[in-house]
Amino acid sequence: MRRRLEGAVQTVLGGLLTCGLLVAAAPARLPPFAPESPVAPPGTRAAWVWTRTDAEPMVAWARVHGVRALFVHVDRDARTNGDAAWFVRLRALCDEAGIRLDALGGEPDWALDPARALAWRDTVLALGVFRGLHVDVEPYLLPDWSTRRDRAVAGLLGVLDALRGGDLPLEADVPFWYHTVPVGAATLADEVIARVDALTVMSYRATATGPNSIMDVATDLLDRAGRAALPVRLAVETQPVADCAHCGFTRRADLDAALRDVDAAAARFGAFEGVAVHQYGTWSAMPE
Repeated sequence: MRRRLEGAVQTVLGGLLTCGLLVAAAPARLPPFAPESPVAPPGTRAAWVWTRTDAEPMVAWARVHGVRALFVHVDRDARTNGDAAWFVRLRALCDEAGIRLDALGGEPDWALDPARALAWRDTVLALGVFRGLHVDVEPYLLPDWSTRRDRAVAGLLGVLDALRGGDLPLEADVPFWYHTVPVGAATLADEVIARVDALTVMSYRATATGPNSIMDVATDLLDRAGRAALPVRLAVETQPVADCAHCGFTRRADLDAALRDVDAAAARFGAFEGVAVHQYGTWSAMPE
């Protein structure tokens, strides 16, 4: 009986070892973005990081403040300018803290020169530490947006086409008004949704609910993304916005109260993935 039991155990262990080797040999591909529950738990946050900073205090601060994802800017020459070791250390700290580390990049003129976007992606892949691509292109900042909008729109969609479908899932920053831009029989909102794995809506307003609030301006994209089963983060601003006094927050208490209200109001949208804060530097330095 003992020998038969020992033989059975060896057979099971052998099978597990074989499965483990097969898994290890298989090419790794991260799953698409997906909420861990139908709606993100209250307090789920993300943050942009545009400038290099001390990794340890940043990750510690982010963990305390409910940050589950960091969008960290990557220069195209990050492999040669000394940033690579910093990114490796940052990834290890994020893994320990349960924070997703995504590569952030984008310029308006990527819409006119998609090769720049592809070169950036190649740098990100070569670094080998990121879990996703987070792009912020904003072609409407181009000087000729009003006169040659079709060209800029086509360029943006071309960039998203070029970046999607690889080993890293793709998330894009979008303004809340893309549904007002026609693209054939659809809208720019619909066309972007069809090309990405997740959205961050730049719903920059200083109130949570009511007319011209975060929820008011973001509802259309929450609805559209929900129909496409696409996760959506809503975004808030913590630095001054030119010509828009009602677009950002200047005090931590006001921001925290508004985000609690957003969490409650957005809970009815299945697409809601939490709130992204622009950006870590000004958010962490906000006065109470």
